[in-house]
Amino acid sequence: MVVKSLASNKNNSGTMNNSYSELTESIKNGRVAPFYIFHGGERYLLERSLGELRRYICPDGLDGFNYRRYEGSDVSPGSLSDAINTLPVLSERTLIELNDFDLFADPDKQQFAAALSDLPEYVCVVINYDTIIFKPDRRQNLDKEILSGAQVIEFAVQDQKMLVSWIARHFSAQGKTISKGDAEYLILITGGLMASLQGEIAKVSAYVRGDRVAREDIDAVVTPVLDAVAYRLTDAVIKREHAVAMRILDELLRMREAPQMIIYSISLKMRQLLAARVCLESKLNTNSLMEICGIKHEFQARLLMSTARRTTLAQCREIVYICSETAYALNSEPEPEARLTELLARLASAV
Repeated sequence: MVVKSLASNKNNSGTMNNSYSELTESIKNGRVAPFYIFHGGERYLLERSLGELRRYICPDGLDGFNYRRYEGSDVSPGSLSDAINTLPVLSERTLIELNDFDLFADPDKQQFAAALSDLPEYVCVVINYDTIIFKPDRRQNLDKEILSGAQVIEFAVQDQKMLVSWIARHFSAQGKTISKGDAEYLILITGGLMASLQGEIAKVSAYVRGDRVAREDIDAVVTPVLDAVAYRLTDAVIKREHAVAMRILDELLRMREAPQMIIYSISLKMRQLLAARVCLESKLNTNSLMEICGIKHEFQARLLMSTARRTTLAQCREIVYICSETAYALNSEPEPEARLTELLARLASAV
């Protein structure tokens, strides 16, 4: 059975929420495909989709005969074939989940492909890429054959407009309101993943006494991700707010992040700053910067462009060079925290 892949159903921002919407609609209308491949960074939507499939196929729960779940290392071509060929009991379908199973890299890929090539209508197989990367080789005929028989759905990080609306709805369900700017700020400091946002919205809602969420409420209870703190440090360095930059570095160290991860994040932001400066020099807009750097949200690009206006191209190049030197030195540094402090001093002299 050949089922049209949904992998090309992208919206203008390049996300895959159309695929998610189509999947939800298909389940609601009882049009469940025999073979799905789920992957992508937005685990909230992926887990919701798995939950919807489970409730539809196994309404009486997952402890019966019609649900089988295998971890990647536990499944073999034989066990998968046995599960596929086992008829459902007092139900129309059987749900088979393969979690973190790298089908395209498995040495028995040929046998797995044969088992998945002509699935009966009473089976729904879902391969869920969680901690491993979905990376088929589309040049190989076997990989193309496998993909042609599956509905491939990427649960990508959602675009800014969608997330702002989603945040507003979730705060509204708690009897709270939030401005667009503060919703964007919440996206920035949480990393923009819906699973993280859901928990932070609950924390902020419980903390706020009135019905309006303010930025100080967010700062009071939300722990920012490393990426967001690196944005703040970059901005402080360029503004020559050296004491603020040192406090932010101390905050990063207190987050118990490895110095190598800290320098990676700072270096990434400085490279993005250089790209923003190049965009300004070339009279390119924020959309160009987002494409060049793979930035998901427009307001992040706006922040970088705003910071870049305070610099020169030569300064940005020097900053990136300094970060690269520090990153290299950290590999053999017995006191990496001291090297990070030295980094800030060198960055301060460069701007």
